[in-house]
Amino acid sequence: MAFKVACVGIAPQKGEIASNLDRIAEAVRQGVAEDVDLVLFPETVVSGYFLEGGVLEAALTAEKLGQQLISRLPGLEKPVDVALGFYERDQGNLYNSAAYFELGDGGARLIKVYRKFFLPTYGVFDEERFVSRGRDVAVFDTRLGRFALMICEDVWHSVLPAVCAVAGAQVLLVPAASPARGFSGETLDNLDRYERLFRGISEEHGIYSVNAQLCGFEGGKGFPGGSMIVGPSGEVMAQGAVMEEHMVIADLDLDLVEIARAASPLISDLQTMWSDFQRIVGSTP
Repeated sequence: MAFKVACVGIAPQKGEIASNLDRIAEAVRQGVAEDVDLVLFPETVVSGYFLEGGVLEAALTAEKLGQQLISRLPGLEKPVDVALGFYERDQGNLYNSAAYFELGDGGARLIKVYRKFFLPTYGVFDEERFVSRGRDVAVFDTRLGRFALMICEDVWHSVLPAVCAVAGAQVLLVPAASPARGFSGETLDNLDRYERLFRGISEEHGIYSVNAQLCGFEGGKGFPGGSMIVGPSGEVMAQGAVMEEHMVIADLDLDLVEIARAASPLISDLQTMWSDFQRIVGSTP
């Protein structure tokens, strides 16, 4: 199975849901014009990231988000899948979530909602004051292949990508909103760390890593963009511009996942030993 993916880095207007959805829809149309099959947007792209007490006002149900998105995309030339980050409202709880939709003539089919597992509460971050933690991983089947969703800091904890790979994910989708930090070198420290993380994850597990980074400024804090797509052998296939909006496109061939895993069968070893890891974790105080 081969398909084309686009990672879109845009600068949302803080709290302006309608105008942000207009821009998201515009980018989806651009992707469709480029014959893209999947468009990935950043974490909290629907509202902006640093909302704090404004999360409640900006939060949507996943179903409402799908309705508002498809209403802006009448007459799509071809079906297209979209994954994007938003603040979710569900049964009285608020989450930092990502939703995966299939869009087409039949409307917006919600395939999966993932709720951020690790909520940072250090430095400029204070997420756990305003949203609840997710409790499950998201590995799911789509018309394009078997995918996993994670959000930003989730990928910094190696256990979650490993769990997703063991569960059969071929592509790891990671919306992120990572404020720029570390300006002493040729590249920003956080983007350099993301590249090292994704290259390591992809090479170890034979999986595509597809990342969309937020752009722009909120309250003096800058999001640098720099979205990237990394192949299953650890090679950087495409990377977006830094400090400006962008769309980066790459062709993903899932046959290369099988080839990478055969050449370096680390994921096979991990799957074989998984029951022992479960036993060890279950017996650890």
